[in-house]
Amino acid sequence: MLQASPSPTSSLAARRPGARLAWIGQGFLLLLAAVVLYILITNFLKDPPLFIQVVLSGLQLGFVYALVALGYTMVYGIVRLINFAHGDVFMVGAFVSFYAVTRFQLHAWPAAVFPGLPAGWVVVIGSLTVVLLSMIVCMSMAVTIERVAYKPLRDAPRIAALITAIGVSFFLEFFGALYFVFSPRFIPYQRPFEVVTWYIKDGIHLVQVGQAPPPGSITFSNIFLIIVVASVLVRVVLQFLVRRTKIGKAMRATSFDKPTSRLMGINVDGVISVTFAVGAAFAGMGGVLYAIAYPSIWTQLGILPGLKAFVAAVLGGIGSIPGAFVGALIMGQAEALTMGYISTPMRDAVAFTILIVVLLVKPTGLFGEAAGEKA
Repeated sequence: MLQASPSPTSSLAARRPGARLAWIGQGFLLLLAAVVLYILITNFLKDPPLFIQVVLSGLQLGFVYALVALGYTMVYGIVRLINFAHGDVFMVGAFVSFYAVTRFQLHAWPAAVFPGLPAGWVVVIGSLTVVLLSMIVCMSMAVTIERVAYKPLRDAPRIAALITAIGVSFFLEFFGALYFVFSPRFIPYQRPFEVVTWYIKDGIHLVQVGQAPPPGSITFSNIFLIIVVASVLVRVVLQFLVRRTKIGKAMRATSFDKPTSRLMGINVDGVISVTFAVGAAFAGMGGVLYAIAYPSIWTQLGILPGLKAFVAAVLGGIGSIPGAFVGALIMGQAEALTMGYISTPMRDAVAFTILIVVLLVKPTGLFGEAAGEKA
């Protein structure tokens, strides 16, 4: 029996609620952007050095979040899993570097092996060794978690894998809180190198030991520069890995269609393990850099940075590598500006308000789910 086709007016009526909601969402975003822009301009005109200082703090935080958000978006792009244990891998990276420096003095090994090596090279090589060790340990742990906890649930409903990820996260946090593991205490972090600070006022000047920078100046440290350079290098290396290498092509193929990838001879399980390993390596590096920048660590360290990196990935478009990077920078700025101009406790509320707004207005994020950029 043939059915009458709907009239144009009925089609318009059916589409009208969705169109109205889209217009309301876009209008809300424009209004929010206008309010934020007004606040930023007002604060900049009121005290430009303070505003720039807050922005630099946000950049430092955002680049650290980017290292974690890239791991979230890579894993989601391959297995459609929000790996909530990723933030705890970040925490383990910080603790591994702590013990490498305090108990094993790994940062000082170049001076012991090569006595005539210049002090600058000792610091660079020793610090890189500490970071590499943290990355390797985090990679090994992530691959083990994937094989033991996630691989058996590959064909199970997504909710099973999600609950398992939450369970793994709790296990790492509370197992690490045991006294014979990491202990539940806040632990002062010993940096593998000295902090050097500069200030900008009538030029760039070095802040001497025991000297305070003059009022109205803008300060930044070698920690800020290291975090920015490391994050940008990771972004470039990841883009090269995904776009130009054989394993990157296998990642993109697996992300697009797993059964067909298997038929084409791709080891899908191996690709998934490599994806977990690469994401965990970035999280381990992020954990070290975060601990160096904010030198106090404990076993709950990865919860909020991990969740905020997840929000950054959703904001940029979960599954999009550029989106995760941009979303992390936006999250860092939102958090820093909230701390600088509203209050410190509000920074977490603002971060998760961003998540709610994005899910309500534009669930695909700023960059959507561009298949060409998935990992």
